[in-house]
Amino acid sequence: MNMRRTLACGAAAAGITCLIAAGWIHMKAFAAQQLIEAAWQRARDGADGARPWSWADTTPIARLTINGQSFFVLEGASGRNLAFGPAHDAASVLPGEVGNSLIEAHRDTHFEVLSKVRLGDRVRVERVDGRAYEFIVTDRRVADSRKQRIALEAHSPRLTLVTCYPFDAIEPGGPLRFVVTADFIAGAGNSPPQRVAQAAASPATRMR
Repeated sequence: MNMRRTLACGAAAAGITCLIAAGWIHMKAFAAQQLIEAAWQRARDGADGARPWSWADTTPIARLTINGQSFFVLEGASGRNLAFGPAHDAASVLPGEVGNSLIEAHRDTHFEVLSKVRLGDRVRVERVDGRAYEFIVTDRRVADSRKQRIALEAHSPRLTLVTCYPFDAIEPGGPLRFVVTADFIAGAGNSPPQRVAQAAASPATRMR
């Protein structure tokens, strides 16, 4: 009886620990977005290099809206930035420029929304410089990050959103990625697409 009670208590404690950890991740992601939004607004008001917190080495570059949910995007897809919100791969062009703009986020927080994205859905990007662009989802697929890379070249503005897969995985990490591709919608109130020089050494980027 004592052994059963001990095992039951241990299982309950482990379950509570997992719930607390999951709750903490979501709380941190939500709170970070509030700070990033404040920095975004300062940047829109003319502040140069507005950072979301004093020790941040990144700034918000865009507001991403998918199926009615909006997220603020940080520059630089480092592990630290991804803990706070979607992050733009600096090897790719900015959203709306000619080429493929790559944005990544975690599957269990900000990019959980990708699990419900369907072909034909609209994605809106508003950059910190005031330019706004609309894209339409043209592809959604599962890719193996060990074998496939994402091409950064495109003849028109393209947006690629990447997160880990499967969405209900118990353990984080793993090689599979869920990839959503959205292509620029000409007109539709968009800002004119910008053409910039492509990074010669980076025709493709590895999925993290």
